[in-house]
Amino acid sequence: MTAPLPLRARAEALGQSLPPLLAEAEMLAATVMLGEHGRRRAGMGDEFWQYRPAHAGDPARLIDWRRSARSDATFVREREWQAAQSVTFWVDGAKSMGFSGAKDRAPKSDRARLLALALSVLLLRGGERVGLSGDALPPRAGRAQLLRLAERLADDAADYGTPQAQGIVSHGRAVFVSDFLGPLTTLEDALTRAADRGAKGVLMQVLDPAEEEFPFDGRTIFESMGGSVSHETLRAGDLRARYLARLAERKDQLATLARRMGWHYHCHHTGQGAQASLLWAWRALEGGR
Repeated sequence: MTAPLPLRARAEALGQSLPPLLAEAEMLAATVMLGEHGRRRAGMGDEFWQYRPAHAGDPARLIDWRRSARSDATFVREREWQAAQSVTFWVDGAKSMGFSGAKDRAPKSDRARLLALALSVLLLRGGERVGLSGDALPPRAGRAQLLRLAERLADDAADYGTPQAQGIVSHGRAVFVSDFLGPLTTLEDALTRAADRGAKGVLMQVLDPAEEEFPFDGRTIFESMGGSVSHETLRAGDLRARYLARLAERKDQLATLARRMGWHYHCHHTGQGAQASLLWAWRALEGGR
């Protein structure tokens, strides 16, 4: 009879944290001008999009004779393509994402979830479907899906997360949000599986300013967020140059891997506002970058 107690405590904690996070995500999404992602092009649908001059080979049934009668040219009435796009998210819930280099700065996990939820708000408003990789939450439309997404993002994992391609829809889009400080082999495998399904997307790396600047000196104990790795040094400053070189190498590897798979890569710092990175992700999914 003791099992319900942790579950209830977790539910109460989740209920306290999710509404502010959702509200913040919706406010952030409101700062980005909502285009009509994935839909503003000609195709099968019911909504009128535009008139265009008729070309040789256009079937007579497509010609709008009423519009053509008002000029010397012949016009075709085009309808808007309305096939909803499926966008699958993988948001790293590993312990490494709980790091923050300052007491007044939110951890990387909060920013990752905020960006994912705000992007989901934009996609859902544009008529798209969103979901999570794996079998737990396949892409769906509607606000209820946003609530499900927020709840699922509360789960934690091991020290470093393992990207998942399972659940990514064939020829759909995907968004991976992580610090990407773990082994790259699992990421490469996930991207390869996604590419085999014709899916493309974005890699958004979320880092704390302390991870970018390495402001450590003297005696320092470095420990992973899960406690599985620990290293003590008396001269942390001597490690700065090598650390920054390794970090630059990791970023270059991520950018190269993304480019090879037809994806986009972006690095976001939690010391900066989220709006610019949200806009970048939005445009990258639109294919405008």
